Amino acid sequence: MGVGLDFGTTNTSIALAEAAGPVKLARFASADGLTESFRSLLYLERVRTASRSTIKSWSGPEGIQHYLEADDKGRLIQSLKSFLASRSLQTTEIFGSSFTLESLIAKLLQDIRIAAEKQWGGSVRNAVVGRPVRFVGAESTGDDQYAATRLEKALREAGFEEVSFEYEPVAAAYYYESTLDHDELILIGDFGGGTSDFSLLRVGPSLRKRSDEPRPVLGNAGVGLAGDAFDAKLIRHLVSPALGAGTCLRSGHKLLPVPNWVYFKLERWHHLSFLRAQETLNMLQSVKRQAVEPEKLGALLYLVKHDLGFPLHRAVQATKAALSKHDRSTFRFVDGPVELQAEVTRPEFESWIAPELGEIEGCIDSLLHQTAVDAREVNMVFLTGGSSFVPAVRQIFESRFGAAKIRTGGEFTSVAHGLALRSLLK
Repeated sequence: MGVGLDFGTTNTSIALAEAAGPVKLARFASADGLTESFRSLLYLERVRTASRSTIKSWSGPEGIQHYLEADDKGRLIQSLKSFLASRSLQTTEIFGSSFTLESLIAKLLQDIRIAAEKQWGGSVRNAVVGRPVRFVGAESTGDDQYAATRLEKALREAGFEEVSFEYEPVAAAYYYESTLDHDELILIGDFGGGTSDFSLLRVGPSLRKRSDEPRPVLGNAGVGLAGDAFDAKLIRHLVSPALGAGTCLRSGHKLLPVPNWVYFKLERWHHLSFLRAQETLNMLQSVKRQAVEPEKLGALLYLVKHDLGFPLHRAVQATKAALSKHDRSTFRFVDGPVELQAEVTRPEFESWIAPELGEIEGCIDSLLHQTAVDAREVNMVFLTGGSSFVPAVRQIFESRFGAAKIRTGGEFTSVAHGLALRSLLK
């Protein structure tokens, strides 16, 4: 038997495959019932007793629950995978203690591993682990290798003794292959929170019967952007202006722009908790006192002080999901004195994400060129991951391969499922 682990920017899944029998996905308790997608986040609180103070942590659905129930919010850390290629982010300070990025990821993955062991009734020490073709922020092969090395270190710290990596879109191909009764040349598009990855390979029953070796891959390609980049554009256009972006402050007899670097952090919502540093809060208080529109800076301060990145992100994602089904939607976020509301149409949203769509298009065309495969030769296109629902993303593939060739499924678990199947091979 073998284990497949899909550590994602937003969600993580783990699956067990045996030579005979269906693949089993671990399930986790959440406020909405059992789920196969474990939210990739950590929530930390300082717990004080009469004699000492300690830091406790919770991950996934349990972390969300503790965060939502806390009156005095602790530290919510999200999208840890997005920092792996960053050589500048080695540690972060939480309640006066220093934590490495690897140790934070290890805590999350250890919780998942232990939960899976309890469900499956056996030790989980070896796994085939998914990785993107290109990590977020990686600008070279060296950066990608650096990110993979850090991830492997975190996995070993989490209790995984033997680890091998497989590209996430290749893993999704194994999931798709399990549904086939004939051979196909397929293009896989895997859209996560931080990366969009593509693989071109042949799969099918004859390849399964011929060998237990991995399927031959014609080519891989990827870009370090996906769902989070789309969310950032919604924040830039719908949220930041209501929080003071583009407004001015008074300095003597001059009007100066409000510092915009804060809003760049806000767009990368998993960076929001870093703004809670006292130095930044003091700066924002000073800006609010001088602001032409102080109520907007007050709303920003409230958002930062109460570490509301998670509920803000949920509201943004709900708007993005609505625009995948309807021509227009209303963004709405309410918490305490902060009340944000804005109308947005699908054409507006698509115009905002046009540069990202262009990068995805260029990546696919590059993959076809490097493999010398004509789009007409591709039998089927399998799209997975949350952003595969975005109509403008789907249109990229329909225009090249035809709508009849597009298949979707297992948006949040196909990679883990496929990794488990891949783990059975030599």
